[in-house]
Amino acid sequence: MIKFIFKGILRDKSKSVIPLAVISVGVMVTVIMSGFLNGVFSDVINQNAKLDTGHVKIMSKPYFENKEQLPNDLALLEIQELIDSLNLNYPDLIWTPRIKFGGIMDVPDKEGNTKSQGPGIGLALALQNSKSDELKRLQLSKSLRKGNLPAESGEILLSDNYAKKLKINPGEKITFFGSTMEGSMVFQSYKMVGTVEFGSPLMDRGTFIIDIEDAQNLLDMENGTGELLGYFKDGIYNDQKALVISNEFNSKYSKSQDEYAPVMVTLKDQNGLRESLDMGDAFSGIFIFIFILSMSLVLWNTGLIGGLRRYNEFGIRLALGESKRNVFKLMMVEATIIGLIGSIFGTTLGIIFCYYLQEYGIDISSDIENSTIIMPSVMRAYITSDLFYVGFIPGLFSMLFGTALAGRGIFKRETARLFKELEV
Repeated sequence: MIKFIFKGILRDKSKSVIPLAVISVGVMVTVIMSGFLNGVFSDVINQNAKLDTGHVKIMSKPYFENKEQLPNDLALLEIQELIDSLNLNYPDLIWTPRIKFGGIMDVPDKEGNTKSQGPGIGLALALQNSKSDELKRLQLSKSLRKGNLPAESGEILLSDNYAKKLKINPGEKITFFGSTMEGSMVFQSYKMVGTVEFGSPLMDRGTFIIDIEDAQNLLDMENGTGELLGYFKDGIYNDQKALVISNEFNSKYSKSQDEYAPVMVTLKDQNGLRESLDMGDAFSGIFIFIFILSMSLVLWNTGLIGGLRRYNEFGIRLALGESKRNVFKLMMVEATIIGLIGSIFGTTLGIIFCYYLQEYGIDISSDIENSTIIMPSVMRAYITSDLFYVGFIPGLFSMLFGTALAGRGIFKRETARLFKELEV
């Protein structure tokens, strides 16, 4: 019977071409949008985690309340003791300190006079620590545009755009002007050894990177840090697991009388990510639902037209004694086969387009150059395992739903009227 249905689909193009075209296009668009949205959301999460939020972040309570001001006078102290405790209680996480601070970067000429000057945001990382994964995590070697990475104390990296604004090249001196943790004025000269490109306009605008020990000495923050970031060892953010850990940690300090008690927040609870990502997930679900509904309506109309053309076929089959249920059942089997073929074809096309977007992406750097949100400048799709079956949901369901609606006409056929039509 299946072989008979296949022959009918291949020989009668009027009942298969239009449904196959509609399903293929709908499934293709569904796969492309699913892959693209997954890619964008994954990149946003990964970039925020690497550059700013971690999977979880620990700060002092007053620092957390004023974190936009980078208040290092409210930083965490005696962090090694805290890290040892965290390693014991949360072995699934890797902990790394970071310090963010602001100041003026001054580039002197050969005579020591100011050649160029501009404000910048410093990011202090464990660059010299061989046990740290910071270089690998931020992919600084891959992001390097000029020069080389810092190899010893007193060396500094600048974002490539920032270096161009300051008109400085690797090997030249640059001086930082700012204030310490205690509020004292400080200035320190560094050797600029290279430039990097983060891929985020916010970070590329005016960021410089130094080793965290240099920053601790510069800012009088010995064994202190502004932020302590935690990353899951598998590198994948798990929101439910992060919430459990943060709630457990915060419960230990909920009744603490120390005004500088630490507080832990998850990735999604920073930078407004929870609202944005939840809205994106909801949009993705609504998008798929709308496509199922719209394709069902189109295929319903297609099924009605095809049903009208096949009334004589249905009539003869019923007159020969075939039951209405059997005719309807074979229509649904036929619809399933058409849905599968269209879904396979549409999924294949969708994955091809997703691969293109994964490799080349869409450059939106000019649109977000003034953005205050950490997000990638190139939006890419990601090919994941779910793309190989997500298109079958609208592809099969819409075809079956449309055929079922159109097939209701079979059960309304009256035998007496059927014989009268056949006589004519």
